[in-house]
Amino acid sequence: MKTLLVLTGPTAVGKTRVAIELARRFGSPVINADSRQVYRDLPIGTAAPTPEEQAEVRHYFVGTLGLADYYSAAQYEQDVLGLLPSLFEERDVVVLSGGSMLYIDAVCRGLDDIPTIEAPVRMMMQQRLETEGLSALVEELRVLDPEYFAEVDRRNTRRVVHALEVIYQTGRKMSSFRRRNTQERPFRIVKVGLNRPRAELFERINARVGKMMEAGLWEEFMRVKDFRACNALNTVGYKELFHVLDGEWELPFALERMRKNTRVYAKKQLTWFQRDAEMHWLHPEDAEGMEKILNKIL
Repeated sequence: MKTLLVLTGPTAVGKTRVAIELARRFGSPVINADSRQVYRDLPIGTAAPTPEEQAEVRHYFVGTLGLADYYSAAQYEQDVLGLLPSLFEERDVVVLSGGSMLYIDAVCRGLDDIPTIEAPVRMMMQQRLETEGLSALVEELRVLDPEYFAEVDRRNTRRVVHALEVIYQTGRKMSSFRRRNTQERPFRIVKVGLNRPRAELFERINARVGKMMEAGLWEEFMRVKDFRACNALNTVGYKELFHVLDGEWELPFALERMRKNTRVYAKKQLTWFQRDAEMHWLHPEDAEGMEKILNKIL
């Protein structure tokens, strides 16, 4: 049976190395499921696979988009489902790895049938965000779609703005697009979640920020800062550095906030993935546990 082996878990847990090892074992490429690693010019801040790691096995959807390119989980679902048939022609197992919750749900369960937002609507909402601020848009969402408002993370700028984009483009509430049932896929899905004890994971996150700076994160940031308005840079690691650029924070404070915000994001990822009863949880170095799971595939 054709099997999609999904490897996920919180940021900095160690997915990249395990994914490469699994891909080499099954003669598979790695399909990236990180929503920021799809963009070029951000390899350090997104902890993208290095050129050496990409040389070990082929990686799809790493560094394929420009910073100003529009991309969505719905487009990702379409792209991956379009790619998989050709990959399955040559092998029985394909590895998909990453920590973006919506990207993984898109492939495994299917997303709501939300249309792609047209450029004029995106531009209009971006201008409104800049002039009116997030709080005003959150209040508008409360009035226009109270059901979605009740469940959305109101601090997540992209989610709030996107919900209003959908309303203005379609005339329908975001909540009306919900898909109630998981979509059937013509392949088996096996999900493996990697995790570490909380103190161990947080230590890795804290250390990673320092390593990124040593690798040239600030220089990378300065090369892309002119794309500030693009969604690609609306993420932990770059948002904090814009405060430094604006003279609001000192760099050491920004790095501490980066560590903190990354830890918060890791907890959010774990909360999301731990709701999935189909997930097999392992420590990244638990070779015996991984072997038991793989025996179900082989």
